[in-house]
Amino acid sequence: MRLLTLLLTLLALLAGCSTVDVGRAPVLAPNAQWAVLPFANHTETPQAGLRAEAIAENLLRSQGATRLKRYPASVATETLFEPMDRKQADAALAWARGAGVRYALTGSVDEWRYKVGVDGEPAAGITLQLIDVASGDVLWASTGGATGWSREALSAVAQKLMRRLLAPIVPAAGQASAS
Repeated sequence: MRLLTLLLTLLALLAGCSTVDVGRAPVLAPNAQWAVLPFANHTETPQAGLRAEAIAENLLRSQGATRLKRYPASVATETLFEPMDRKQADAALAWARGAGVRYALTGSVDEWRYKVGVDGEPAAGITLQLIDVASGDVLWASTGGATGWSREALSAVAQKLMRRLLAPIVPAAGQASAS
């Protein structure tokens, strides 16, 4: 029985191979306005940045962050063949300053695909940064990559990874709902 439990535990650990480096969360002002800014897409998958942004935003909201703004569509104009550039990231930060945002979550997507091969495992690689909008300083950062089983959805792998990456700052974002 113990051997079976050990084998099942080992199998569960191998089920979703991942590498994650997460910074220690800084002390953040309670009841602050947050925003999710555009994520850079460093992959060959069109609009992977937009997909990662949506997951990050909804994970924050599901954990209680109600003082969370999303940038207007005119700020980031990533298209199918033209990824977001640095000027658009600067424009998004300028928008956040004008909108009274204190903290901005942004990042990049470095991998978003199904691996080539018989099994076609989903793989996601994401970096996150929490920025003090007034100063532009990076207050916190995390990065990680994960793969899943061949029948697992890429969005599910990315969501699990994003949840692990966001874990240190989710309580602070949730405090924003206490206003």
